[in-house]
Amino acid sequence: MSSLNSSLMENLSFVHPEYFYISGFTGIPFINYYFIFLIFTYIIAVFGNSFVAVIILTDRSLHVPKYLGIFNLALADIGETNALIPALIKTFFVDSQYISYDACLVNMFFVFFFSSVQALTLVVLAYDRFIAICLPLRYYMIVNNYFMSVVLIGVWSVCSAFNGTTVALITRLSFCKSNVVKSYFCDYGPVYSLACNDKTINSVMAKLCSTLFIYIPLIFIVLSYLGIFMALSKITTWAGRLKALKTCVSHLLAVGVFFLPIIITYFATYVSMSLSPNARIINTSLSSAIPSMLNPVIYVLNTKEFKVYLMKMIKKRSSVKPQVLAKCQLTV
Repeated sequence: MSSLNSSLMENLSFVHPEYFYISGFTGIPFINYYFIFLIFTYIIAVFGNSFVAVIILTDRSLHVPKYLGIFNLALADIGETNALIPALIKTFFVDSQYISYDACLVNMFFVFFFSSVQALTLVVLAYDRFIAICLPLRYYMIVNNYFMSVVLIGVWSVCSAFNGTTVALITRLSFCKSNVVKSYFCDYGPVYSLACNDKTINSVMAKLCSTLFIYIPLIFIVLSYLGIFMALSKITTWAGRLKALKTCVSHLLAVGVFFLPIIITYFATYVSMSLSPNARIINTSLSSAIPSMLNPVIYVLNTKEFKVYLMKMIKKRSSVKPQVLAKCQLTV
């Protein structure tokens, strides 16, 4: 009876620390160079994704379902980059690895929220490519701007509700042992593992999060491309196959950049026990930072519409310069 009462008291009285200590990059040699790399990554990611978003907003010819998805991915990339990298850069400039309890939960929510939006947006874009190639004559009947808008709003709503619930469950935990988070940000697993009361529901939510936003999206994307490759095999000419496949190159690269580092890190962690914590932290931080930087580069360089827009901008600027010089000469 006394043990039952003590267990109840332990769950009723929650102990929340004033701050957490993020120990992720402690003791890693030459870590200052990595922080400098993150600064460049941040600049490229923010400006690159903003550039893609502005192009899609201003060019009416890009107001089609596929580019609504790309616009959504650019917004998620900007959000995830701002949720993660500035906090890491602050560690470099301020030399402080402490974060308040409330700020930790906010940081946790936004990092996982935007990351999950990225994953589900890639699924939506995979579905878009599947319908475009497998059912081309019915594409605009199935996938139109209204359909894509509703689906993307659903993506943001589901990610917001799920990640909000997951992070809110942290508040029912008591932290009476340590406040050292063994990660590079307020990561969900390392934070809830510090709790000294029952954390079963948190463990379930962590596994559910991995399933919903990593495994299921990846399975859906693989199945979509299996269907695409089967449809391509029915095209009689290689030229026709390559033309259809070119429309998927940007998305395939974005999927690879997003999922492959995560899969490699998970696989290395489970298969090889010799993977050091420092190597795991560097790999996982890179898998979060790199996709947001590379996505705008991938889409701008591999998408015909973006190339045409860039060429128009270059021609406009080149035509403006002679006019300005002519005016200057006239005034002189």
